[in-house]
Amino acid sequence: MTKGQKVNRRRFLKKTAGTLAVAFGFPYIVSPSAPGAAGTVAPSNRITLGCIGTGWMGTENLQSFLNEGDARIIAVCDLDKNHLNNAARLVNEKYGNKDCATYHDFRELLARNDIDAVSLGVPDHWHGIPAIEAARAGKDIYSEKPLSHTLREGRAMCEAVKRYNRIWQTGSWQRSVANFRFACMLVRNGRIGKIQRVEVGLPGGHTDFAGTKGQEKIEPPPPELDYDFWLGPAPYAPYAVARVHKNWRWHLDYGGGQIMDWIGHHGDIAHWGLGMDYEAPVEVDGKGEYPKTGLWNTATKYRVICRYANGVEMVLGGSVGLRGGTKWIGEDGWVWVNRERVDAEPSGLLKETFGPNDIQLYRSPEHHRNFLDCIKTRRPTITPCEVAHHSAIPGHLGQISMLLGRRIKFDPKTETIIDDPTANEMLGRPMRSPWHL
Repeated sequence: MTKGQKVNRRRFLKKTAGTLAVAFGFPYIVSPSAPGAAGTVAPSNRITLGCIGTGWMGTENLQSFLNEGDARIIAVCDLDKNHLNNAARLVNEKYGNKDCATYHDFRELLARNDIDAVSLGVPDHWHGIPAIEAARAGKDIYSEKPLSHTLREGRAMCEAVKRYNRIWQTGSWQRSVANFRFACMLVRNGRIGKIQRVEVGLPGGHTDFAGTKGQEKIEPPPPELDYDFWLGPAPYAPYAVARVHKNWRWHLDYGGGQIMDWIGHHGDIAHWGLGMDYEAPVEVDGKGEYPKTGLWNTATKYRVICRYANGVEMVLGGSVGLRGGTKWIGEDGWVWVNRERVDAEPSGLLKETFGPNDIQLYRSPEHHRNFLDCIKTRRPTITPCEVAHHSAIPGHLGQISMLLGRRIKFDPKTETIIDDPTANEMLGRPMRSPWHL
């Protein structure tokens, strides 16, 4: 997500919760009497949380959980002391005490028996290891999108969540917003006929989040950051300001560029509308433009065509003329949605209502609220691990196809690339010792 191209999640949800509920007829606002609404909650009914990774999105998630009356954050963890101290301050100010524990090593936080769940807000290359360790430690998990840095990591994460019977919520929060649900229900209920094509418009280019462009000078890491631990399973590389924190997403060793930063949003919505949450493309053909100089090496312009076994074609693109958001094109019209509105042809579709005999999609009151509710009920969240894994697969395969410059064929059952050993090897990445899944 980029500052110029994204709507701040918290402001967006606050602004649209009421207006979208009215516009689409959905009861979207949580009643004050609902579980977790602000008020006094007995300590025995509270869900205790630890937050691992408290930078940008980690802090946003922390603040969202602080607003839930039946959640209690009791520990935070970060490798940057500035992030860590800021997170502890926010927690202590909210609760009016100094009880929030701070940790440098996520494994020490996970060892606590009094923590029910964790929120992971770490770079993509750090998604797999703490997620699997958290599942093994018996914690339920909220983690940022995309699910994983590589496809094989995603599979390992899903297997761990299943093995240890954990509740998982991915930060693909658009599913918890009424306009996305409405658009998907139009498509799922056949209002535009048989789907022929889906266009997923994503950002292109590189957004310099922290003013680091040009700050590629190799220098000692700042004393507040444990840089070697931050690199973790990624290959060793000398420290530079432009390599870390928000801009890690422009490095293939730590992230996947705009395509992976957004595949868990608009790509995820594409699958939801298609009713293909557990499907993956069988053929992917991607073309991308990569920087020729500098530390940032993810695609700035890209177009990926994904073909599914049922004949549906999905096009992912950044800086190639696609309208930002998700557009389903059917035999009888089209539906398009982004974070601001829904559009359709014929326009009368925007006034559609749904009856008891129509397909009803999962309704979430709010993404973090849904996670907490599901911890109590043990019901799957609106974006469980397996769904997030399949949402990310087109991005993973598109990245491989772009890097190799050739079309690849994929077997969704075995999750392997067919007749291309080089491409198949790229479904995973070696990890720097001593880290492993």
